[in-house]
Amino acid sequence: MHVIEKKLHGGLSDETLREFGERLTYLRNLEARKEEVKNSIEAQGKLTDEILSSLEIANTLAEVEDIYRPYKQKKKTRATVAKAKGLEPLANIILEQKETKPLNEIAEEYVTKKENIDESTPKETIVQNIEEAIQGAKDIIAETISDNPEYRKQIKRRCYREGFIVTKATKPEEKTAYNMYYDFNEKINRLPSHRILAINRGEKEEYLKVKLDKNEEDIINYIKRDIIKGQTQFTEILEETILDSWERLIEPSIDREIRSDLTEKAEIQAIKVFGKNAKPLLLAAPLKGYTVMGFDPAYRTGCKIAVIDETGKLLDTTTVYPTEPQNDIEGAKTKLKELIKKYNVNIIAIGNGTASRESESFVSNMIKEIDEDVHYAIVSEAGASVYSASKLATEEYPDINVSLRGAISIARRLQDPLAELVKIDPKAIGVGQYQHDVDQKKLTESLTGVVEDAVNEVGVDVNTATPSLLSYVSGINKTIAGNIVKYRDENGKIKERKELLKVAKLGKAAFEQCAGFIRIPGGTNPLEITAVHPESYEIAEKLLEKVGYKTKDLLDKEKIKEIRLKLAEIKLQETAKELEVGEMTLKDIIEELSKPGRDPRDEMPKQILRADVLKFEDLIEGMVLSGTVRNVTDFGAFVDIGVKHDGLVHISQLSNSFVKNPSDVVSVGDIVKVKVIGIDTERQKVQLSMKDV
Repeated sequence: MHVIEKKLHGGLSDETLREFGERLTYLRNLEARKEEVKNSIEAQGKLTDEILSSLEIANTLAEVEDIYRPYKQKKKTRATVAKAKGLEPLANIILEQKETKPLNEIAEEYVTKKENIDESTPKETIVQNIEEAIQGAKDIIAETISDNPEYRKQIKRRCYREGFIVTKATKPEEKTAYNMYYDFNEKINRLPSHRILAINRGEKEEYLKVKLDKNEEDIINYIKRDIIKGQTQFTEILEETILDSWERLIEPSIDREIRSDLTEKAEIQAIKVFGKNAKPLLLAAPLKGYTVMGFDPAYRTGCKIAVIDETGKLLDTTTVYPTEPQNDIEGAKTKLKELIKKYNVNIIAIGNGTASRESESFVSNMIKEIDEDVHYAIVSEAGASVYSASKLATEEYPDINVSLRGAISIARRLQDPLAELVKIDPKAIGVGQYQHDVDQKKLTESLTGVVEDAVNEVGVDVNTATPSLLSYVSGINKTIAGNIVKYRDENGKIKERKELLKVAKLGKAAFEQCAGFIRIPGGTNPLEITAVHPESYEIAEKLLEKVGYKTKDLLDKEKIKEIRLKLAEIKLQETAKELEVGEMTLKDIIEELSKPGRDPRDEMPKQILRADVLKFEDLIEGMVLSGTVRNVTDFGAFVDIGVKHDGLVHISQLSNSFVKNPSDVVSVGDIVKVKVIGIDTERQKVQLSMKDV
């Protein structure tokens, strides 16, 4: 949010505003659905004060649907067939339990008389005998019980409070990722999101059978107590009907709803986890001012190499074969040493995919043989292949082979993670839990919001940004982003933010949204490198004047130090009144003028640069290492300590204190100290701890 808008929402974070927006949308949908349901019941002439009251106090869409269930237009069911035969009055007599005449005599009155049947009589209205009449009445009662919103509400409540999820293996002899669920049960209200999604996936892949275990006897007795009014001729029939309603209608339906509800909540949590992980990855500290060699590992097809300068411009590409089957280690070393010397390469970025560790070992040995000060870093290559084959990559590098584009992407990810990662579908950036199992539309919407927040937090240099990066700026869509690039291609560098108003389709409303996030280094006004919105330039200039400086002084490093000290002495309330501006807006302007042109990513943890390789065999229990957090889930964090597979710090090992949510302790990209507490050589898995290190 730019400074003009902050006073409108009290300085809430983008994440909080987004959550408010989602909640508001839900509540609006809830009110709209209540109105639809009310109108539908009213049109049937069945609306009562009781229904209106129930709708009014309903807090969820599920509650509204339960209220509507008895009045919903149903497809053909056993009850609708019975109603078509005119058996509803008989069902009501049985439910009322007042009639003293024998049931068979009552039911006989509903049997269609033979003399009343001719060729024109619809078959679906004929009741053949007493048994059919009674069975039809029972079917109507069973559906009435099933549709009762109060029963459904109480049954669901009991299931959530006392029920268990129970899973069994379909192929117990097979070892799979679902071994822990082969004979598993856990209370429904304690089941964490990641387990729900794991169970769902295991069921979908047909490794697991899943059922909800609940106290059926207790539930059936609860319904009986409400329906059966003492011992009558109808008691046995009602008991049979209640059991039928439970087994045939209520239980399957309630189970589906509970599973669906659990899945929805688990998906929401998984999407939140993905967003929380994606943002620090996007905001990872860039390695500025270095020439980087991108190293995309492979076996048979060779390792692809790309060298880029400190601005990200491609200098050279090649392919070397230091891995199997060629094992041309000496030839590869000669070629890479030549490139390092020719372009003064400082850092080698190695992709973490296939053949990564063999490539790391090769690079580490090569570095020992050269005089230049060169380090390497392992970089996530998730999504690099997706980018390489994309239309965007083809437009950026039309003459470069698809396989070599991956090496360029890997190098650039180290140099400017945000600018590179926005080119990739957020789902493919390699963080999160079960992201492919959740509602893809909701995931995309959430991640788009996260990317927008990250881009807006950093700001965008309008003269160097790609259309991909520009399109994530608030107020700028893909069309406008393309038009900005076209405008600067035709007219040269943009000198001031107001010039954006000349860009096709970028109107006043879009300008108001985007201007605070646009940066113009070397622009006509030094304020163009800050997040101060053009609408607040006058206030910023008056503020600088008040402390004895001009905007041009923002370009002088020594004077910035002086300005920062003077601004720190400003009395906020008094100055806000004097300049006729909100305190929050003034506070933001002071912050921007104190650090003009700062990149918030510079304060993020820096990438670990290595010069030597750590092998799995080198690990010893008790060893303390530095590592980079690669992923955070509900059950812990995965940390890259330099061996082939990331180690797991379980939630119980994240801190000496109780941890409710791993995201409260660590974020993707954090550099952490960990202790090795478990080594599984067979499965190449490492257990880590952050306690007492």
